[in-house]
Amino acid sequence: MTPTQILSTEIEAPVLDILKRERDQALSAREWKFRLAGYGYAIKDVAGAQVVTKLPHGTEIGVLPKQFH
Repeated sequence: MTPTQILSTEIEAPVLDILKRERDQALSAREWKFRLAGYGYAIKDVAGAQVVTKLPHGTEIGVLPKQFH
């Protein structure tokens, strides 16, 4: 089995703004992930880190900053 590599690029500011705004409005992490899907984004767990991906293909954008956990 090959080790999982985590993308270390920074997420663009407009995407972080959407993530933050929707996290502030959501009542739970589950609701937050559902709301993000409406914008075409998802959060997946990779090797202990949460990675933001672009739907529908799951293209990794970057690691979710610690302030969102």
